Amino acid sequence: MKGRVIKSTGSWYVVQSEGQFISARLKGKFKQADLKLTNPIAVGDWVELEKEAGQDTAVIQDIFPRENYVIRKSTRKQHFSHIIASNLDQALLVITMKKPRTSLGFIDRFLVSTESFGIPAILIVNKMDELSGEDEQEWLRDIHEIYEPLGYPVLEISALKDPATKEKLMPYVQGKSSLISGHSGVGKSTLLNALVPEARQDTKEISGYSDKGVHTTTFAELFTLPEGGDLIDTPGIKEFGILDVEEEELSHYFPEMRQFLGQCKYNNCTHTNEPGCIVRVKLEEGFIHPYRYQSYLNILSEEDSHR
Repeated sequence: MKGRVIKSTGSWYVVQSEGQFISARLKGKFKQADLKLTNPIAVGDWVELEKEAGQDTAVIQDIFPRENYVIRKSTRKQHFSHIIASNLDQALLVITMKKPRTSLGFIDRFLVSTESFGIPAILIVNKMDELSGEDEQEWLRDIHEIYEPLGYPVLEISALKDPATKEKLMPYVQGKSSLISGHSGVGKSTLLNALVPEARQDTKEISGYSDKGVHTTTFAELFTLPEGGDLIDTPGIKEFGILDVEEEELSHYFPEMRQFLGQCKYNNCTHTNEPGCIVRVKLEEGFIHPYRYQSYLNILSEEDSHR
């Protein structure tokens, strides 16, 4: 039988196959190329499974090749990685100005990961009803100014209080397999409930003491949209550590730099202090946003420290 993994709970998985929902476990350890993974199977994976004799459960025999996936460094095991979800059409990154605040550095690390696998990304600014001060409006203007010219749509919603949330987002998600990601507390589960009311994901208030989000989603889970397509809800991410990227590769995952690659004096230019670097010329001319260039330098130095 062939099915798609729709929920991961550690050692057991829920697989949707031929209209059924089947609890399945792994046959054994799966070796996957050169990846050291904390989760050998991810939500979104297509798998081959076989029913256990006399049982309602099944055993996963094999994983079909993934079209793509979003992956990050494991926060629990050094040198290991964690696949957030696989076989995606796009990724939705939910961000907020406060309670919790989403930094530009976090956004850029996430986008580098999606760019590396050619996964389109959309930024969803949630809790718009809470934006009032001038500094908050400036943050919002920055988000639009920085990311929309790069081809990342920026959508503004108030998932908890705006009944038109579903109407606003449906044109972007209908018929597609979409990952929903972001910090804990940005409103991913509330957004999911607005799009798929029968999901009824738990939501919790933000901690007033720390303004940090409370983990409400424990495991990744796929929900089917009644209108077609699906959404993969994921546990909140505090930090997004990207996998090892070669110095000369990183700029390929910044669209504003990619268009100028191959024009520098040196083929292996890192766009830091080399002479004849066209990327730094374009930075001075205003074609590359200073915030994004700083993010590039930060990621570059972070990767250097791990070599």
